[in-house]
Amino acid sequence: MEYKRITVTQPYLPPLNEFIPYLEQIWNNKWLTNNGPLHQQLEKELAEYLGVKYISLFSNGTLALISALQALNITGEVITTPFSFVATTHSLWWNKITPVFVDIEPEYLNLDPTKIEAAITDKTTAIMPVHVYGNPCKMYEIQQIADKYGLKVIYDAAHAFGVKMNGVSVLNSGDLSILSFHATKVYSTIEGGAIICHSEEMKHHIDNLKNFGFRGELVVEEPGINAKLNEVQAAYGLLQLKYIDGFFAIRKTITENYRELLKDIDGIHFLSDIENVIHSYSYFPILIDDKVYGMNRDELYEKLKENNIFARKYFYPLISDFEPYHELPTATSENLQIATKVAKQVLCLPIYVELSKLDIVRICLILKKEK
Repeated sequence: MEYKRITVTQPYLPPLNEFIPYLEQIWNNKWLTNNGPLHQQLEKELAEYLGVKYISLFSNGTLALISALQALNITGEVITTPFSFVATTHSLWWNKITPVFVDIEPEYLNLDPTKIEAAITDKTTAIMPVHVYGNPCKMYEIQQIADKYGLKVIYDAAHAFGVKMNGVSVLNSGDLSILSFHATKVYSTIEGGAIICHSEEMKHHIDNLKNFGFRGELVVEEPGINAKLNEVQAAYGLLQLKYIDGFFAIRKTITENYRELLKDIDGIHFLSDIENVIHSYSYFPILIDDKVYGMNRDELYEKLKENNIFARKYFYPLISDFEPYHELPTATSENLQIATKVAKQVLCLPIYVELSKLDIVRICLILKKEK
């Protein structure tokens, strides 16, 4: 029997008939990019929805990361996590900044604040943590360290769209926060991203940076880049925003279903919700203890594939293990013991809006070794 294919994620495409009026508006405006009316509308609606003051849209999250470092004039060394997607560290490389890897904490797999100070040198200028899987970092502790040493804090918040702690958006923490609106994210503009900042002056600076450094029509005040979000993607984002609360509710239900079905399986661990946090339920990672479970992560991954279920080893390998970075002094397994262990255990199970309860049961039966 051929089971249907289940991928780790799948974008939700809104009804095509609801997208067509936006396209008609673009055709009537004959304005495709360069801060068009839909771009402006999306910035306004996103700022209101997310509870932030200023947001600048980008063509993708990686260019947003690269530009954020430029906006703050970050140089030298930046402390960051090895447990993330490579774009986090690539943004440093593109700015000729040296990544300094610090280990993660075992509970939510974010950068461990207790290990940051030991990594600070006279070349350190910033900290770049990641809200891994949308679970907020220990932001208060990180900010205390940054204030003590005069460092900037730039959050890679690619997974943290809509996440709030104590009723306040996590995007308001640090000097800048960066979002990704890639097709795999809970909220998507097909490709896209954003920088969240805290002053009108910084927003103008960022807006200039993403438009070649132009200030006005005739003046280029700095070497900028072309990273603008076009009108078609802005339109898609406006339509997606109408559905986002429903996405969160469905993903929460899927997460709860997984937790209920997996709770009694020895050797499988999953993350719990954080108190006073509104989660995005971006991913559903599990950690496999092979000695207890009787099968290692890679064997389970292959077992799922045999049943046409495509989970993802997310994040494996560690960024610090990739060719551009593995020879850095801080990229050793001795320095990154928890991250190294977790990278060998982690597996993200499928989660997307149209994943059915039957699909979840089918996945969990395999994890329970009943199929």
